[in-house]
Amino acid sequence: MTKRTVILGGGESGTGAALLAKHLNHSVFVSDFGSIKPRYASELTEHQIEFEEGKHTESNILNADEVIASPGIPPTAPIFKKIQQKGIPVISEIEFGARHTDARLIGITGTNGKTTTTLLTHHLLSKAGIDVGIAGNIGHSLARQVITSNHSHYVIELSSFQLDLMFETRLDYAVLLNITPDHLDRYNTYSDYINSKFRITQNQTEEDRFIYCSDSEPIQAHLAQNKIASQHLPFTLNGPVAVGAWADATAFHINLHQPKIKFSMDLKQLTISGKHNTYNSMAASIIANSLLIRNEVIRESLMDFKNIEHRLEYVATVKGVDYINDSKATNVNSAWYALESMKKPVVWIAGGVDKGNDYESLIPLVKEKVRLLICLGKNNIALHQAFSKHVDMVINTSSAQEAVRLANGLSNKEEVVLLSPACASFDLFDSYEDRGRQFKYHVRNL
Repeated sequence: MTKRTVILGGGESGTGAALLAKHLNHSVFVSDFGSIKPRYASELTEHQIEFEEGKHTESNILNADEVIASPGIPPTAPIFKKIQQKGIPVISEIEFGARHTDARLIGITGTNGKTTTTLLTHHLLSKAGIDVGIAGNIGHSLARQVITSNHSHYVIELSSFQLDLMFETRLDYAVLLNITPDHLDRYNTYSDYINSKFRITQNQTEEDRFIYCSDSEPIQAHLAQNKIASQHLPFTLNGPVAVGAWADATAFHINLHQPKIKFSMDLKQLTISGKHNTYNSMAASIIANSLLIRNEVIRESLMDFKNIEHRLEYVATVKGVDYINDSKATNVNSAWYALESMKKPVVWIAGGVDKGNDYESLIPLVKEKVRLLICLGKNNIALHQAFSKHVDMVINTSSAQEAVRLANGLSNKEEVVLLSPACASFDLFDSYEDRGRQFKYHVRNL
């Protein structure tokens, strides 16, 4: 009997899952409550995959043998609840794709740093000549690549939403960068969010590796209460450690009990700066070391890696003032890392959709580094309350153009204008990418 597979969401993840399901001769239906981009709609049509947009037709969904849900669909959605009530299994596209590949899987999660570490790990492996794909929240979906590429290795960026719908996937390498409060609008408690992140280790055996930040209190607390079978490879700024990676004031070091692959590197040689990127570099380098990639290749890769757009991205220097686009900083912890890495006085542009942020952790950095705060959002009350006593001035703006114009007029030579919002973007922008690109456009037109 033909398996009936229904996919919720018609973006890259959903379309990739649909193509794999069709390849496996399933009966496939794609349903998106929003609109499906033309390129995906034409792909589904080309492969004779039935789909709908702008609605969820229950009669075509609740007859599924299995549902694959895109990560953007919350479990509180009415259709999601009805699927669960009928007892229909719901999985993620990553879970579906992983079933159908024998590749070695490297999964990377954390509240912050996932994308940078995923891209850096992919860069390291690619430069070493390994046949590696990149998937998850970046690039093409894993399910699509299983059909079209079938690499020997995949580096997969995993959000908590994707991990929540993964049950049987076993990762050869599981990386947990950090855990700080985020997405608490989607989880009942902080503990639920922590447990979600630790699902990355759920099927690992003693043959696999768990790479994690031992400086993270939530990670350490969870490990003290729960046994994880895989080999533990911590990284820390408070080393040295017997096995794993650690950094001192000038360099980071790796020791995996294999003398031929011990590794050290001067922090000044890294193309990505700040403590958070030292963590990211250590995590990626542990993976590369354990895959026996030569030290010279690791060093070269770390020296020529270019970070992603909207993550501490240098835009321009105007009248002696540097402009930095960190629009991807959509939570407090990301903004903390950005401020921590600044070496000049800061004119800080922040604000947007506040997800119940607690700004307390930012106050010491703001007092030390920020001269002016320019708020970019519809509701800036929380920012005023948190920081007005600690900076010379707090100003409200309602567009990227206005924020850049004010920053240009109020900044001094040898300062930096930093867009690092600590908030989501959806009040004034389509996405954090839209916010960052508008910021860059107006900076370049000063």
